[in-house]
Amino acid sequence: MAWSGRKVGVTGAEGFIGSHLVERLVAEGAEVRAFVWYNSFSRWGWLETPHVPKDVLAAVELFPGDIRDPVRVRQALAGCDTVFHLASLIAIPYSYVAPDSYVQTNVCGALNVLNACRDAGVARLVHTSTSEVYGTARRVPIDESHPLQGQSPYSASKIGADVLAESYHRAFGLPVVTVRPFNTYGPRQSARAVIPTILSQLLGGASQVRLGALAPTRDFTFVEDTVDGFLRAAGCDRALGQVVNVGSGKEISIGELARLLIEVSGRTAEIATEAGRLRPEASEVERLCCDASRAADWMGWTPRVPLREGLERTCRWVAAHPEAFKADVYNV
Repeated sequence: MAWSGRKVGVTGAEGFIGSHLVERLVAEGAEVRAFVWYNSFSRWGWLETPHVPKDVLAAVELFPGDIRDPVRVRQALAGCDTVFHLASLIAIPYSYVAPDSYVQTNVCGALNVLNACRDAGVARLVHTSTSEVYGTARRVPIDESHPLQGQSPYSASKIGADVLAESYHRAFGLPVVTVRPFNTYGPRQSARAVIPTILSQLLGGASQVRLGALAPTRDFTFVEDTVDGFLRAAGCDRALGQVVNVGSGKEISIGELARLLIEVSGRTAEIATEAGRLRPEASEVERLCCDASRAADWMGWTPRVPLREGLERTCRWVAAHPEAFKADVYNV
């Protein structure tokens, strides 16, 4: 799909994946309107230097607002040809203590985007899901027909948003594609995710890496590959009204991942489970492993960055940005 001259809206543009997507779109020649969370400090997350080059930022129209505000969302997406919806609350532990905010942001926010895109007559909306909606795998690898299981308020809110997106395609013909990334990682990811949590502790000199459950497995994809999946999904007519998984098809336990990161970082540390980091027993997702054959067949997408290479690149970034992490604080 050619992006040069296209007017593209990105919600959640200041976030981890969103900021990488904005960079890629600018590099492809798109005219990007970045919908970022309004705050009185005029801080736009990762969409600031030195994280994003000045020439990239100069090409982006920053549009501050709140995804929960339907009027502001309509203003942000008016005139856009293509929209990528990434704005969500994503930290699972925080969803246990503030579930209302997840419904307001993830469900009502998605509804605002769907209505705004319908009003604007967009050519394509790419809606962001998550592998957490599958819950603990009933079968592996997990394809798009796997049952959805709301094992946390976060995953339940994302299921609600996904079903809304499907309904708007069926009821109103909205040209929406739902991309379901498995565990994306890489530079700019916050310490609420497991890989930055481990690396920030190791690079901060910890002799003990404190984690939650060590046995669950996850399927990790480097952020550049995930962004490529988003762009390919936007140009895939066959995916309209459908869900497309984006993942590596390889799983690794959290304990094994921690040992690999100890090796990659060149540090020495013990690995310990901390009770306060454990999910409620019935809420823990024990196994995730992606079947991305639909993405390969429909969009020609396959991940390119091997796990070890991606971890090495992420380790170098975390080491260069100690100010981005509080290694001694558990980030929910």
